[in-house]
Amino acid sequence: MNTYNGWTNYATWRVNLEMLDGMSLLDFSYQRSPDAYELQNVIQVHVEDHIEMTTQAGLGRDYALAFVSDVNWHEIAKHMIADFERDQEAA
Repeated sequence: MNTYNGWTNYATWRVNLEMLDGMSLLDFSYQRSPDAYELQNVIQVHVEDHIEMTTQAGLGRDYALAFVSDVNWHEIAKHMIADFERDQEAA
């Protein structure tokens, strides 16, 4: 399997970098660490909703949604939870 900059694939790295960078669990109204499976669904809906709201229907939107279908949402969720827990320990 190919990896990209330490992530599962290019899509996972790119979505995390460009759409979720700087966000934390607090941005999703979590005050404590959720289950990664729960969070991955919340993150996926957030990204897909953002694409739906900021693009016109058509080929461009279809390509964007196809691109994010390759994202490893669980990997991003685990990464976000680990960052949150690290920040909580430092506080």
